[in-house]
Amino acid sequence: MDGGGTHRTPEDVFRDFRARRAGMIKALTTDVEKFYQQCDPEKENLCLYGLPNETWEVNLPAEEVPPELPEPALGINFARDGMDEKDWLSLVAVHSDAWLLAVAFYFGARFGFDKDSRYCICCLSISCGSIIWKRLFVMINNLPTIYEVVTGTAKKQTKEKTPKSSSKSNKSGTKPPHQPEPNSRGSKMPPPKDEDDSGGEEEEEEEDHENTLCGSCGDNYGQDEFWICCDACETWFHGKCVKITPAKAEHIKHYKCPNCSGSSKRARA
Repeated sequence: MDGGGTHRTPEDVFRDFRARRAGMIKALTTDVEKFYQQCDPEKENLCLYGLPNETWEVNLPAEEVPPELPEPALGINFARDGMDEKDWLSLVAVHSDAWLLAVAFYFGARFGFDKDSRYCICCLSISCGSIIWKRLFVMINNLPTIYEVVTGTAKKQTKEKTPKSSSKSNKSGTKPPHQPEPNSRGSKMPPPKDEDDSGGEEEEEEEDHENTLCGSCGDNYGQDEFWICCDACETWFHGKCVKITPAKAEHIKHYKCPNCSGSSKRARA
């Protein structure tokens, strides 16, 4: 298990947290078919680890006692065939969130940050000397949890306050909508901008677009990024996360994300 190096500041710990989180989200979304196969119930107790290089691995728990880092949930493979797949993935996601928090605060406690101002964690009040911990907490709290990404909760929350749009995917310089019109499912490129739109509406739309979350990595929308939406689950993805380029998207009539494609294959099996 990779300890992730030295973490002297909240920003160091957050970078490690975000990288491990990205790896675990990949395991439970875009790499879900591979993850499912590796969690063989016939094997020994297995754990899902997120690594500092944004990858993941399914492996046995650490042999040393105590371990270098807090250990994730043990035996995730045993419940695989005894539960509905979505419920099983959601359960793994919840335990993954708990593990990420444990690792982040382990690093904070181990390296101390500023030893004169590291507590109190409980109330997160600046007045009681917890400004360093609060900074870490706020950065973590601004990201959706793995559970929210896997179950689509984060996407639903942003949809509630986002106006409909007529585009299914976007390339450089455009913004991904949240809830496309039904008659535009096959469109992979953005429509031309309406020059009559008011400045207020554009500002509101831009703010809503910034809340769009990639179904693979969980990151927010960023400028100059190509996005594509799954026609089955209506989840948005960075093109790079699902290996779809703007040119390739032009020839796709109905796009299915890796998660939806994998679920269909297993259902037929």
